[in-house]
Parts: sequence; structure tokens; C-alpha cells
Amino acid sequence: MVAVQTPLAYIAQRWTPSPKTLRRAALAPVVMSVVIIVTGGAVRLTGSGLGCDTWPKCTDDSLFATPEQGLHGAIEFGNRMLTYVLSAAVGWAIIAARATKPWRHGLSRLGWAQFWVVMSNAVLGGITVWAGLNPWTVAGHFLAANLLLTVAVVTWVRAGEGDGAPRPRVPRPVRKLAWALASAAGVLIALGTVVTGSGKHAGDSSDVPRMPFDWVDAAHVHAALAWLVCVLAVAMWLALRVVDAPDDTRARARELLLVLVAQGAIGYVQFFTDVPQLLVGAHMLGSSLMWIAVLRLALSLRERPLPAPDAPDRQDAELASA
Repeated sequence: MVAVQTPLAYIAQRWTPSPKTLRRAALAPVVMSVVIIVTGGAVRLTGSGLGCDTWPKCTDDSLFATPEQGLHGAIEFGNRMLTYVLSAAVGWAIIAARATKPWRHGLSRLGWAQFWVVMSNAVLGGITVWAGLNPWTVAGHFLAANLLLTVAVVTWVRAGEGDGAPRPRVPRPVRKLAWALASAAGVLIALGTVVTGSGKHAGDSSDVPRMPFDWVDAAHVHAALAWLVCVLAVAMWLALRVVDAPDDTRARARELLLVLVAQGAIGYVQFFTDVPQLLVGAHMLGSSLMWIAVLRLALSLRERPLPAPDAPDRQDAELASA
């Protein structure tokens, strides 16, 4: 009886990606996650959230946007189509992880985790349309996109590491500080959905429900937490200098500080200029870049060394000399 191979096993038998190719494959979902977050924001900021008024079709009678739906329909449908590009990027990462020799099971699991998050968020996006852009489901849709970004960044970092047990590179108190920083940054992103969910950009020109909060008060709470994140980031940068952390880890801390300064400047300017769409979109991009920087910093505090290049087989050498 001949065993039937899965398509992934068939590809793995005939192709082995280089470490550089694997790393690029893992980076692709990171890039596409940021793109889908920013373009999703563009859908909301242009009032195109209900440009396609149903899901999975665009209208009751058409899978695609129709001329009658105008620009809003084209924007919403275009964002939906980007989900297929994102899925292709995740698929490439899964294939590359499976084809690597030896098979990196952990990377494969992370790749499949991305796939299921994409599928779940697509359904959640459909529920958001059915619910008429209910702000709570919109917030959930955005947070799920950030969950995908989280798994994608972890996969990208892991693609450049070995599969051994992680080894700490800094003392335990510094690692705890890093996770406190990551937790605060995660809450900051979640609070940002409250500001948007109660704010001016509802996502459509129709009567879309809003969260029952004053958006100015929500923005003040969001800003206070942002300052906490900045304080923790500065403390992290100082702590890494005190413990003489590796150069790449200190570089990650500097990158985070630069992103936070830019993100804070955009946030305050948009607040005092009546939240123009372009700056809100830039702030959403900054949110993604901040989260990537936080994750890379936290993950750089431990290492999984790559295995040494294969040495010549000693037994073969002995046989050859016999």
C-alpha cells in the first residue's frame, strides 16, 4: 500500500528553503498584518465600513462591488481582497517552515496559528458588517488583527533562531520590566479602540452606534497610559545600559523610544487638530510599529542559538581512510 503524501510533505520533499528565504517568508505576514491594519483603518476613516452592505458577498446579489456602490464600495471590497494576499503570505510562511530541513515543528505550529487567526478574524469582520459596525465588534476585529501581528512577529523572530530552550541574556528583574512594558503597551492599544469606538470616525455616514463614553475623557485616559508606557520604555533603556545588555537588545530599546516619540507627537497633534483622517491613519500605523518594537525588545532578552553547521560525518571519514 502506497502512503499518500500531503501537499506540504510533497513540497518539503522537493524543496529546501535557505535560512534567508525562511526569514523572508516569516516576515511577509508581519508586513501584510500591518498593511491590513492600516487599510482597515482607511475603510473606517473614509466612511466605507458599509460600502459592502453584507458578507461574504458585497451585496445580496453580487460577490463584487458594483458601480452603484461607488468609491465606498470599492474601498471596502479592496480591503476584503487584501485578506487573500495576507492569506497567501501566511501560506508561504507555513510552506517554508514545513520544507526547512530538519522540519521545524514549532514554526509550523506558529504558521498554522496565524492561519486560524486570519480565518477567525475574517468571520469576525463579517459579523461586524452584519452588526452595522457595532463599535464593540469593530474593536474586536482590530484587536484580532493585532493578535495576528503578535503571532507573526514571534514567528519572524523565531525563524532566525534555533529550536533549543531559551537562555536569558539579562537578569530576571529586567525581563520582568520588559513584560510589564509589553502588558502596558497591550492595554494601551486596547484603550485606543475605546477612543475610536466613542469618537468621531464611526466608519460610515449612516447612524452607526458608538460606545457610551465621552471620547475626550477616553483620549485623556489613553494619553495617561501612553505616558506610563514611555516611562517604562525609558526605564528599560536605562536598565539595559546598567546591566550591560547585548548591543542588539539595546538597539531594540532605542528603536522603541524613537517610535514612541513619533507616535506621541502624532497623537497630540491629531487631538488638537480635531482628529483629521490622515493623522488618525498615521497613528494606527504608529500603533502597529510600536507593538512590533515592544515585541522585538521583549524577545531579544532571551536567545535560542542556531545549531552549528553540520561537520563532516566522522564515521564516513573513518570509512574513507580504512
